Amino acid sequence: MQEDQSIIIPKKNRTDPPIGPDSLMILLPSELRYLVNVTNAREVSLNDAAISRMYLVKQDGLEPLSLCGPFLGAPQAVMALEKLIALGAKRVWMLGWCGSLSPSARVGDLVLPTSAFPDEGTSRHYPIGYDPPTTDERLSQALQLALEQRGARAARGPVWTTDAPYRETKAKAAKFQSVGALAVDMELSALATVAIYRSINFAALLVVSDELFDYVWRPGFKDPRLKEQTRLASEVLLDVAMNFSRGQEVKR
Repeated sequence: MQEDQSIIIPKKNRTDPPIGPDSLMILLPSELRYLVNVTNAREVSLNDAAISRMYLVKQDGLEPLSLCGPFLGAPQAVMALEKLIALGAKRVWMLGWCGSLSPSARVGDLVLPTSAFPDEGTSRHYPIGYDPPTTDERLSQALQLALEQRGARAARGPVWTTDAPYRETKAKAAKFQSVGALAVDMELSALATVAIYRSINFAALLVVSDELFDYVWRPGFKDPRLKEQTRLASEVLLDVAMNFSRGQEVKR
């Protein structure tokens, strides 16, 4: 008996729809609704509790692009990612919010994560070695180029991921600031870890929703710029993912 072999295996069930290689994990309910509306995506049923909602975007002559969400926290997001991979996803793009750990990243600013510091309970179950998990450089560069073409920019760097937002202590924030973390979120390190473990490509675009870089919490959830920049990030992710699915990757 192989002791490390999983007992429960993510799989494509008989009634599950086929999906294409590109999938967007949209953690934010408002942006999932927006992307569904602008793409005329159709909702599909899954014989699985891992993904609350999934939609397919029809592309003439091509496999569909999938949209799914919303998600909160590493365990739920990873269950969804495992299901997407079982359904055939090869490139996964994530949109979410984050808290700023740097005065150079204020509410509404964009963050393009390059790696993550795991401080959640999920990623340790996927052994990939001791280095922090990284996002896919090719996908991240495509997102950066698409932002530049729209006159926007994103800060690039590591992100600290925790699944205990009410235990983001001053000591922990200072610790992760000291190793270069730009922001804190609840899903990234686990998703990046699973992507490496399962040999798929993963990238993310985050929007700063609140600030705690000086150990005082300043929520920005009612800031109009947060809404504007989140919408920009949604549109960029959709454009880039669709270009990849069509074999039309834009390069510098």
